[in-house]
Amino acid sequence: MYDLRRHEHPATHRAKPDLSLGHGADKAPEHLGRHHDRRVVQHSVRTTLGTYVLLLHTPAYLGPRPVVDALREAVAELRAIDLTYGPGEPRSLVARLRRDEISADSYPPLADLVDRCAAMRAATDGWFDAWAVPGGFDPSGLLVGWAAERAADRLREAGVHDYAVRAGADLTVAGRSPRGGPWRIAVHDPAGARRHPLLLELTSGAIGTSGVSGRRDHVYDPHTGQPAREMAATTVLGPNLAVADAYATALFAAGPAGLDWFPTADGYQALVTTRR
Repeated sequence: MYDLRRHEHPATHRAKPDLSLGHGADKAPEHLGRHHDRRVVQHSVRTTLGTYVLLLHTPAYLGPRPVVDALREAVAELRAIDLTYGPGEPRSLVARLRRDEISADSYPPLADLVDRCAAMRAATDGWFDAWAVPGGFDPSGLLVGWAAERAADRLREAGVHDYAVRAGADLTVAGRSPRGGPWRIAVHDPAGARRHPLLLELTSGAIGTSGVSGRRDHVYDPHTGQPAREMAATTVLGPNLAVADAYATALFAAGPAGLDWFPTADGYQALVTTRR
């Protein structure tokens, strides 16, 4: 079972890295061997938004080139989003917006991101609010998931349809796992170490989380401006990681009252909610 929540996978023969993304890559992709005549590769990408891990596989007869091309496109997308929108990147559009150097409608891509945040604010009765963050507009609650989904788009466009893209405790998957069946994912309750994890089998979908990274006071109650501390962790399953992640952030802020949003008409449901 691939336990993507805890960065674990079955033991495999690890050959020396035999692929390269060239300059700018954090680390050469790891060739994790072959499963059922399929090539399995893992690669990590560090950005100001966090570290992304891409796990993908292709039919072995295609050779390594399609994997290299797919990774190049996905990595380029992650880096472009980080540079363009990352609040921690001083030159990004979001950072400039926070400094009042530009307006939200100065650039169409920025306006699209702002609109996405506004849509999630409406969907969560104001509990996801990218504007109610110290320092000004901060879309991080959905930006990490959106970047992961954009990277997944690049993988599919390059012909890779079996993959997982993980960002911390958030992930999106598609197709088959290297074992040949659905991706098997263990969702752990951080407040119940002795409890058995919830096991999911997915061929498509995303899991967004809030509160499981160990960071304190990273989600604010938009109505009071104070850190949200009622919940220990929230996990939301749905079709798209950006939306699932935003819902998880809003649920963390709202507490048990936010459970009334689920299940949503477009397929999102709360999986794990843990009170302090």
